[in-house]
Amino acid sequence: MITHVPPPDTKELAAKALFAEGIERFSKEKPILVMGHFDADGLSATAIFLRSLARAGWQAEPRIVGRGENAWSDAMRAEMKDADYGGLIVTDLGTSSGSIAPHIPTIVVDHHVPTGFPDEAVTISGAASDPIPTSSLLALRACAALGDTDDLLWLAAIGLIGDLADKDPWPELEAARARYGITALRNAVSLINAPRRASAADTRPALALLMKGEGPKDVTSGKFPETQALLAAKAEVNEELDRAKRVGPKVVGDVALVQFASPCQIHPLVAQSWRGRLKNKIVIAANTAYSPDRIHFAARTSGAHDLLEFFAQNRPPGADEQYGRGHRQASGGALKPADWRIFLEKLGFGDQP
Repeated sequence: MITHVPPPDTKELAAKALFAEGIERFSKEKPILVMGHFDADGLSATAIFLRSLARAGWQAEPRIVGRGENAWSDAMRAEMKDADYGGLIVTDLGTSSGSIAPHIPTIVVDHHVPTGFPDEAVTISGAASDPIPTSSLLALRACAALGDTDDLLWLAAIGLIGDLADKDPWPELEAARARYGITALRNAVSLINAPRRASAADTRPALALLMKGEGPKDVTSGKFPETQALLAAKAEVNEELDRAKRVGPKVVGDVALVQFASPCQIHPLVAQSWRGRLKNKIVIAANTAYSPDRIHFAARTSGAHDLLEFFAQNRPPGADEQYGRGHRQASGGALKPADWRIFLEKLGFGDQP
């Protein structure tokens, strides 16, 4: 097993060295598959890898893991069973035990709290760092092993702002702020995140803009036709969010529950909007209409609660890999309706439909 987790003081050189070690096992005779999450951080990390690999002479293609999918699931392993790639890069999709494709050399680049470590893979994890970097920032530092990444700085900044806002003084974010302007970066993040939250969940236009653009204004200006798709998605999401924000929370002990129905992935936004108003509470925003067979939920807290520990302690019997993943102050998941009812009853919300 080859598993590397950089220490808390990891800087760009560690990610660069680990990526260089991992890519030595890849074959240039076949294309590389970059598997990434469909949010701003995952899409930005995917674009950084794709663009860096292409300019270094590698063939590469994306596989965006979207709504209802999990990279470490049996379904994904079945999909990859007969895949023929020269290498696999998995980014912003968590870190777990086992292998997604044991026959393909793999590099995992991620910043979530690991639930295990994959077999025979080089793992570049930022989970032990303080502050914790995003996957896109780790990708930028890793891809320095392939050549100059200065022109891709804005992509890492989009991932940083998308996942962590702009509160931590990362040198890369400060450099991007000075070069491109924080308003332009924030506006780009808002659009890049919109398609994955919309009912169609089609993030292809967002990735296309990150692949074509030379800066954040290329995302928002309308220079490329994909911007119109992002604007339409954002309008749909905003309408649904305004409606969901009118639903008040029910509070039992340390937990505040906001439950609503929407075809859009707005539960993380709803949880975040209540987080500041319900200080020292665990805010759970639950969406009963996001998918036909699951209750999807997002949890946020501004207090001393550890959400990963909270979900572990209250885990219902039917929970799978979609439950309780993420960060200590930002987590969530999905449960089948029967398990959702068990979960709510355990928390004291027995009267919730």
